[in-house]
Amino acid sequence: MIIGVVVLLIIIIIVLVVYNISIHRKIENFSNINQKITSLNVLQDFMNTISESSSVDEKIKKINDIIIERYEIKYSTIVIFNGAEYLLKASNVDEKHWDTLKNLHKEEVFKESIQTARPKYITVNNEQERLPYQKMEFGRAKSAIFFPLYIDNVYIGYWIIESSVPHDFDHVDTTILEVIKENIITVLKTVQNQKVIESIVRKDKFSGLNSAEYLYGKGKKIIDKYTTSAVTMFRITNLEKINDTVGRKTGDRVIQEVSEFVKKNIAPEYVFVRYMGPKFVIVFSGVEAESVIDFIKSLKQKMEKLEIEQVEEVKKKQKVSPTINFVVSTYYKGTGMEEITKKLEEYLDQAESGEHDISYI
Repeated sequence: MIIGVVVLLIIIIIVLVVYNISIHRKIENFSNINQKITSLNVLQDFMNTISESSSVDEKIKKINDIIIERYEIKYSTIVIFNGAEYLLKASNVDEKHWDTLKNLHKEEVFKESIQTARPKYITVNNEQERLPYQKMEFGRAKSAIFFPLYIDNVYIGYWIIESSVPHDFDHVDTTILEVIKENIITVLKTVQNQKVIESIVRKDKFSGLNSAEYLYGKGKKIIDKYTTSAVTMFRITNLEKINDTVGRKTGDRVIQEVSEFVKKNIAPEYVFVRYMGPKFVIVFSGVEAESVIDFIKSLKQKMEKLEIEQVEEVKKKQKVSPTINFVVSTYYKGTGMEEITKKLEEYLDQAESGEHDISYI
């Protein structure tokens, strides 16, 4: 009888052990699936952020916010090295600590990590200790993981996450963190071209207008507040002739007066740039292309009535008037502005020199 009970108990114990192992495996599988789903969702959030019509710096801050929220990380900081200096691009740490955080590359504890491109985990054992890079703070961070960032084997900065709990990252899934790091690098790589465009926007000295690059950065942010916008490009078709027969200084004055006239006659929310040479672009944000035709016709007529006196010192000064050729198209939010402007430019460059109609393409 006793032996039978013992055998039964052993069988029950074995069944329970097998059941517990099965449940544990199911929990692990569920956890892995859940982590994969979370990672995919975060990646989608990253991609959505890339496509937004915001500046590069705003996109990096948004990415950092996503990391903090979706992975419940206490502190997250992204620092970029631009070749000359380290710039803190995103952080939820109090600003008084930013100088320390953007100089972590100088800390001995992280130098090897940067050289080997491997993450570095540091922590303290009790509340009285502090991390090596902390100079004047005790309570904020008690553990941290430092990730050097590389694009195509070129060092571009680092990402550091911190916790206020000692040994908080001892059992963290580093695979997930590596995925996040790679996603950060992907985003930074993707927005590099946008950053270049934003940095080369300049003011044209004759017209006082932003250069064409403005359309693809800050200008696009304004334009993309609307689903569709009318894009117009116009060319001063006789500018080269004025330069050759009257004088280049007078040609520059024509550019100045035409630019000033257009600026005074369009609403401030519309984007107006000097595209290249005798070509200019006006984007009527949120306006249908068909709706601007009559306005453009009127604007063109008034522009061509401008009389600009010759600037060069000559005995008998001439007066010149610009001749203008306009072309109009529609821009749809989310599409390539550069494709629209390229199409408009090609049309104007191929148009007959005497063409004066308002063309819609």
